Amino acid sequence: MMTDNLAVLTLQCPDQPGIVAAVANLIADVGGNIANADQHTDRDSAVFLQRIEIDGPVDWEAFDRGLRQLIDRFSMQSALHRPGNRDRVVIACSSELYCAADLLTRVSLGELDVDVVAIVSDKPAAGQLAEQHGIPFRLIDGGLAGDARAQQEAAFAAVLEELSPDLVVLARYMRILPEAITKRWNGRMINIHHSFLPAFAGAKPYHRAHQRGVKLIGATAHYVTAELDAGPIIAQGITPVSHRDEVEDLVRKGRDVERSTLANAVRLHLEHRVLVWDNRTCVFA
Repeated sequence: MMTDNLAVLTLQCPDQPGIVAAVANLIADVGGNIANADQHTDRDSAVFLQRIEIDGPVDWEAFDRGLRQLIDRFSMQSALHRPGNRDRVVIACSSELYCAADLLTRVSLGELDVDVVAIVSDKPAAGQLAEQHGIPFRLIDGGLAGDARAQQEAAFAAVLEELSPDLVVLARYMRILPEAITKRWNGRMINIHHSFLPAFAGAKPYHRAHQRGVKLIGATAHYVTAELDAGPIIAQGITPVSHRDEVEDLVRKGRDVERSTLANAVRLHLEHRVLVWDNRTCVFA
């Protein structure tokens, strides 16, 4: 469901009586109407999470004042997303362009309402894709070890700082990022991994899946953390395979799953449907 004309409030706090009533009363008191609301309580950690879509002629200054009081009262973390602002997105990719191309197609068709401010790549091949879609291209070439790798990482970090996107999408960007970058963009950087994590993390998952004789392969979109392929999972997809499938078949089928899974994760993030706690996610899909 699209939320173009609705404000979205997300919040999480220690579970306790009165949260839902207090938030609902605040929204009503400032002229708002709750169009949709979802909530979840994680009993193991006693954490309450909620996502609310707000409609109506809201007095936002009064809302902000009231929300600050609720933040203090309930030890709450919250974020308010007002309608009308398109997210600025950077797409990073390497030599395999199928995920980046799919995202750009969805943007051109209006399926993802974002402003792609640049394609960033360590390979020149992505430049043609950027040109086809009229998007600025930044080539950040460099080695994989030593000083060359450090220079490439510094250049990537500098480009992100310059562009200042709301979201960075690693659409098959085949480099391991340093902790300085993952911390800087924590919760604002999504990666697609070509396996159903936590199975077959790391390189060549399709080859290892074929050797293992699996009957399902998948893809995982997750927020990026310092630990490789271990960030909070946003979305996953699967497709069946059989003993007749060669590695090439697994790769072909897997790419379809990667494309749809990454696009789904980006949409969920843009619609503020993902809340993170304890390296896990609550996805209000």
